Amino acid sequence: MTSHRRDSAAQSPLAARLFDIPNVGGVFFGSDFISVTKTEGDWQQMKPAILGAIMEHYMSGAPLLTGDANPSEAAADEFFDAKDAETVATIKDLIETRVRPAVAGDGGDITFRGYKEGIVYLNMKGACSGCPSSTATLKHGIQNLLRHFVPDVVEVRPM
Repeated sequence: MTSHRRDSAAQSPLAARLFDIPNVGGVFFGSDFISVTKTEGDWQQMKPAILGAIMEHYMSGAPLLTGDANPSEAAADEFFDAKDAETVATIKDLIETRVRPAVAGDGGDITFRGYKEGIVYLNMKGACSGCPSSTATLKHGIQNLLRHFVPDVVEVRPM
């Protein structure tokens, strides 16, 4: 998952191509989706250019990210105690199968970052990052879901 603003678009030929379209304000690549945010304008007028740029990119065979780009956070960046490995596996499965698909529908993504003393740490990206409802999504939606299936979870926090 990689998020781009105009100043970091050089890391991705596709992001650079999308930023050439007027009113494109942000580009986010998820594992199986692309989210484009606009600064202004009408989606109906922007959509053909955005879809065209995406199709042309993939037909060209160019890479999504250049060799200089940083890959998304690796599992090595996660933190949790080895004794909690089974709990963490359940949490990750719930995030992967129930949370991420719902959030992707809104143009964002959520990834597991860590677990310590009953607190799950998540990273929100894309359209979800900074969204006014992201805190409510974390606290009421995801926290309640995880607490229901994993009684050891006491809280969910953004990271």
